[in-house]
Amino acid sequence: MKKHIYIYSPSGAVRDKVAFKRGVARLQALGHEVEIDSAALASYLRFAGDDVTRLAAIHRAAASGADVALISRGGYGLSRILDGIDYKKIAKAVAKGMLFVGISDFTAFQSAVLARTGAVTWAGPALCEGFGVGGKPDQPDGHGEERVPDDIMEACFDDLIRGQGEGAGWRQLRESQAGALNPSEDAAAPEAQAECSVKNAVMWGGNLSVLTSLLGTPYFPQISKGILFLEDVAEHPYRIERMLTQLLHAGVLGRQKAIVLGQFTEFKLVPHDRGYKLATVVNWLRQRVKVPVLTNLPYGHVATKVVLPVGAKTDLLVQGRDALLFWGHV
Repeated sequence: MKKHIYIYSPSGAVRDKVAFKRGVARLQALGHEVEIDSAALASYLRFAGDDVTRLAAIHRAAASGADVALISRGGYGLSRILDGIDYKKIAKAVAKGMLFVGISDFTAFQSAVLARTGAVTWAGPALCEGFGVGGKPDQPDGHGEERVPDDIMEACFDDLIRGQGEGAGWRQLRESQAGALNPSEDAAAPEAQAECSVKNAVMWGGNLSVLTSLLGTPYFPQISKGILFLEDVAEHPYRIERMLTQLLHAGVLGRQKAIVLGQFTEFKLVPHDRGYKLATVVNWLRQRVKVPVLTNLPYGHVATKVVLPVGAKTDLLVQGRDALLFWGHV
């Protein structure tokens, strides 16, 4: 089923033009019509054009009539233009069936749209990091296989644009992986929720750093009894804990029905940590909130990721390590 996909750049400048071209070619090879925004490859400082240029690109995407508006990449830039977005135009496009899809810095856009209009957008791949991968990984033996877009990511994206995506299932980390810092903490640290069921809760969240930066602004969704999903990249566990602490003290975490942790990648532990790691943060969080804290959602700055509806009513079912999110036809 051929779909019209509009590629635009609302955040960071596209430096990897090869990945951009590969991504476009991949989508075309999958049978889709790809339209590239006139400023998709613009560059101003670290941004994909100045603020006016990127705002215009967002509004062109909304007015394009495409089935999907897919960002070229994340980076940084959306937070500084949230006050210039015409949210009525975005909501109108969504109402007509447009799917706004992106990741990372796109969390700012998604949060603002949800806070201002209640419209549903989609957390998923970007063009370059999702569909534009290629080449061989750097391996000393030279036997690395050719990189191709992840098949699960592509399948989830395909289900979305064909109107067939209804949910996502995954297996949580073992307690030995997401458990206590040392054996003496095992008795005090709450275990992962063995069984739980959440019905009709708003799915929301995204990149932890971006979401936390919106606290206290009109662009932070005031969601209670929701399912909050979080991911991040290149943030040390203590920084992750610091941001979670801010959300905790602001009352955000305690108002949710569940907190779902995705992939936190590309950080480096140091000798000073003395065993402090991401699992330590997970246990700390479980001690501070009364709601289920789930782990290992396949979403984040990783190749294999599902596509999630930001703003849609969603059910959550957990049995043992197995977890399922279900939103039906959105």
